[in-house]
Amino acid sequence: MTAESTNSLVSPEIKALPETMTAAFDEFMTAFEAFRDANDTRLDEIEKKLSSDVVTRDKVERINKAIDEQARQLDQLVLKKMRPALSRGGAAAIEASEHKAAFEAYIRRGDEGALRELEAKAMSAGSAGDGGYLVPDETDGEIGRRLSVVSPIRALATVRQVSGSVLKKPFAPAGMAAGWVAEASARPQTGTPELAELSFPTMELYAMPAATQALLDDAAVDVEAWISSEVDIAFAEQEGAAFVSGDGVNKPKGFLSYSTVADSAWSWGSIGYRATGSAGAFAASGPSDVLVDTIYALKAGHRQNASFVMNRKTQGEIRKFKDADGNYLWQPPAAAGQPAALMGFPIAEAEDMPDIAANALAIAFGDFRAGYLVVDRAGVRVLRDPYSAKPYVLFYTTKRVGGGVQNYEAIKLVKFAAA
Repeated sequence: MTAESTNSLVSPEIKALPETMTAAFDEFMTAFEAFRDANDTRLDEIEKKLSSDVVTRDKVERINKAIDEQARQLDQLVLKKMRPALSRGGAAAIEASEHKAAFEAYIRRGDEGALRELEAKAMSAGSAGDGGYLVPDETDGEIGRRLSVVSPIRALATVRQVSGSVLKKPFAPAGMAAGWVAEASARPQTGTPELAELSFPTMELYAMPAATQALLDDAAVDVEAWISSEVDIAFAEQEGAAFVSGDGVNKPKGFLSYSTVADSAWSWGSIGYRATGSAGAFAASGPSDVLVDTIYALKAGHRQNASFVMNRKTQGEIRKFKDADGNYLWQPPAAAGQPAALMGFPIAEAEDMPDIAANALAIAFGDFRAGYLVVDRAGVRVLRDPYSAKPYVLFYTTKRVGGGVQNYEAIKLVKFAAA
């Protein structure tokens, strides 16, 4: 690789968003090749001189940051590709068209008449106690699809839609009684099973985008697409933080907020962790051993569906690790829109995961589809407010979301501690 191409990678002017995912992915792979060459040089210097040159270290860090920046560009392009499916037929198409037109009249001019007529026809109440109307199904679905792309834990977890305010899920803490029996043998008497209940209440999440009346009067502006694009990032940021570390008070409970214990002492109701062996860092010798231990702490059934979850800074540290044969443990995505991999398992980037620090639970590994449950109450509501921030029109947009751990043995953590 030439010096000119390497300099272009680490230049601070990496700001222009590539026009296609292919171009962005090519830039990302070029950056990774430059990183691998520079890091190999750094490791050779450490082996020969017991320390690396400061210029080489700086070069590795700059390229590492360039890789992160190009990964963000890929994420933006993937999000940009998400579009709602609008095809419907028959009476459903007519009803959807009426709702769309009525909702647009409400958003643009504050005309509630058509929406009220639709409510009366459907014999339902689209307006909540504090006001507002349900958005059309296409907009609701578009917000949900974009949230799945932007919110990493939602994309990994099981998502259930409910019509009530709480989802209650029974389970048997000791497991269900089972066994083998011959065809003509008497069936053994089973004891009364002990059942417990997991409860997942939904909490209100809101965003309040603002628009000028001139924007709303512009017939070329798709107001439904505008609302979904304005609220999805705000919703995803709040969800992402809650699903990771939320305390369960007026928000979902994040998996890091449950009690944690050393994996050797694990029991139902807590999440097990493996310690790195060094406070605030990976172990000086065999730093990747804790990752292997964490992978095999999961049962095989969960391990085959597992993913790593960490933030970009932690991923930047792990990107430098090699195995005994000199192969990098971190591997770039196989194609645009795909996640990077660590030891063959996909990596989900969650910026709400803590940085590496003393006693930090900076890495999670698990089958999040089995381990974490996201509960969505059906419907997104919008309340038009032209008075509170004149001359702007505010749109108080709300949805109800809950979440929590549903299987404690499906998630393991890495703790940056001596033990």
